[in-house]
Amino acid sequence: MPKIVDHAVRRQELAAAVGRVIARDGVADVSIRSVAAESGWSSGALRHYFKTRGELLAFACEQVIDQVIERIERKQPPAGVREAVFEILLETMPVDEPRKAEATIAFSFLALGLGDPALAAVQKRHFAQMYDLCRQLAGHLNPARDAEATARALHAVVDGLTVHVLAGHLTAAEMQRRLGAYLDEVMA
Repeated sequence: MPKIVDHAVRRQELAAAVGRVIARDGVADVSIRSVAAESGWSSGALRHYFKTRGELLAFACEQVIDQVIERIERKQPPAGVREAVFEILLETMPVDEPRKAEATIAFSFLALGLGDPALAAVQKRHFAQMYDLCRQLAGHLNPARDAEATARALHAVVDGLTVHVLAGHLTAAEMQRRLGAYLDEVMA
């Protein structure tokens, strides 16, 4: 009897393997071969799902975007506006190893997208989703302020703090303190 394969589950497993390779070795070391080795598959089996490294990376980034959105949608934020915004934004930021791996994958697409239109499209989706989230949150922070300007600034602060943690210039705890201070400033 032929084996029934759940292709969606297999693709999820491969995305997780990409994340582990990136977290351990960096995005430069992601290849069909390295992900095949990490997942325990052959390169040929992996190529059945992804023809190129770019397709594999794009899928992994799409998975990260979907995971973060799902986490935020499931989240039961605290009652206070500032606390709720703070907790929601932390779902997108590198406060622990899993979220650091997600942020590493997502931010890897900034450079990769410069030379590959397919990867640029994924990066554009990531940017648009994050901006939409900031725009939704900005209106709650301080109704007296220009919501568009607040959303743009909030997005820049979140991205900037994330990059500083990924580069090792801030710890996750420092990042959280600075985000909290910024939210306090916006709400004043």
